Amino acid sequence: MALFPVISNFQYDFVLQLVPVDTENSMDEVAAAAAHHSVGRRVAPQPDKVVRVRRQGGETFYPRQAKLSETDIKPMEALEFIFCDE
Repeated sequence: MALFPVISNFQYDFVLQLVPVDTENSMDEVAAAAAHHSVGRRVAPQPDKVVRVRRQGGETFYPRQAKLSETDIKPMEALEFIFCDE
C-alpha cells in the first residue's frame, strides 16, 4: 500500500485535479476518488452510468477490478474518467 498521485481529467470538467489514491485501489475505487472532486461540483451526476478509467488519449479502458499496482500507470500520469453504460 502506497500513496499514488494521478491527474484526473474528468469528463465534462474543465479543471484537471491532482488526486491521491492508493496502489491497492481498484480502478472503480480510483474512479470514485476522482468523481469525489468533480461530480456534484462542476459535473452533473449521472447515477445510471459507471465511471471508467483510461489513459489520457487512450481508447481502451482499464478493467474495473484491476488494482492500480497491476497496471502500467505511472505517478502523476493524466487519466481520463468517462461516464459509461454498465
